[in-house]
Amino acid sequence: MSKKDIFGDDIEESKSFESFEQMFAQSEKGLDRKLRVGDEVRGEILSIGREEAFISTGTPVDGMLFTRDLLDENKEVKYKVGDVIDCVVTALKGGEIRLAKKGAKGATTDNLEDAFDMELPVEGRVTETCNGGFRVSVQGKTAFCPISQIDMKFTTDANEYVGKKFDFLITQYDKRNIVVSRRRLLELQRAENEGAFMQKHEPGALLEGKIVRVEKFGAFVELEPGIEGLVHVSELSWSRVHDAHEVVSIGNAVTVKLLKIEELDGKLKISLSLKQADGAGNPWMTVPEKFPVGTIVKGKVEKKEVYGLFVNLAPGITGLLPKSKWRDSVDAAQYENKKRGDEVTVQVDQILFEEKKISLGLPGEVEDQSWKAHTSKAGSFGSLGDAFKNLNIKPK
Repeated sequence: MSKKDIFGDDIEESKSFESFEQMFAQSEKGLDRKLRVGDEVRGEILSIGREEAFISTGTPVDGMLFTRDLLDENKEVKYKVGDVIDCVVTALKGGEIRLAKKGAKGATTDNLEDAFDMELPVEGRVTETCNGGFRVSVQGKTAFCPISQIDMKFTTDANEYVGKKFDFLITQYDKRNIVVSRRRLLELQRAENEGAFMQKHEPGALLEGKIVRVEKFGAFVELEPGIEGLVHVSELSWSRVHDAHEVVSIGNAVTVKLLKIEELDGKLKISLSLKQADGAGNPWMTVPEKFPVGTIVKGKVEKKEVYGLFVNLAPGITGLLPKSKWRDSVDAAQYENKKRGDEVTVQVDQILFEEKKISLGLPGEVEDQSWKAHTSKAGSFGSLGDAFKNLNIKPK
């Protein structure tokens, strides 16, 4: 008896099972597929009625096709149930998929009309620039996109869009004039993304992002496609920052802390902090321990004002050396000529912890500490005098 005779049934059953698995996998792919207006579909005719026919679409929802699309030149149905035909999705309405036979009039005109009426996106390719905008090929027709509607950002180089495919919304439609907007679609998508963002994140969350724009007053961070937040210059570093360009550059990957989300005039405003996302925390918490009153420390001039010098003692910690403290000093000229970045030695005179302020002064002069030396010397002379006394020698 051959091996095939012994295991033949099992082998056939295994093949059948594998075939079933493949079919099941294909059906699962269909469940995940999402059709859009303009998609081409090859499907089997499931039924043919007087007005409508139904076609399988490869998704859980069958498509509806007007029976007139199945008629020949004699107005007779030239297809039967079970035939496979190529169609184009013309509309998605209330869970219903509407189809037109590929090549039929309804596959173009009706498609764009439905897309216009229902504000559904259509794919188009930018073919060239023209006066005031672009010419866009949309399903065989030429549309016009104003330059202000090609993107949400200001466009400096129109040629960067030529030859590329994008999704558009049709804002004006008739047989001789089609106007499209990509910006309007991007704004709708951003609004949808912002709503999802607000549901996912709460103040205090740490988020990853990328610096996409830097202004003097702060840096804009892209958190998700179309979602940006602002790190104000005061939230870039614990140190004093005059211009955001000093700290970050476009393209930098950053971790930021979400401070606040609010809607203002229909737009989402996201406030972020770079310094608070730093695990080291607020350096001011270490001031009483690192710089107690009386501490003499070397710092760098951070800023010079008519009333004094701001001196950086450590990252995020700056104190003020008032001009009144060195104006009458013998080294007044030295302090007067200090400029940003110069090193200076100062003494911590006062700490206002709640206000995050440190008042600085000049280091105590040598004679101010001389009493310690005199005490030491007095002790030495006392010992020496006792020694003389023990030897019965009287100093003259």
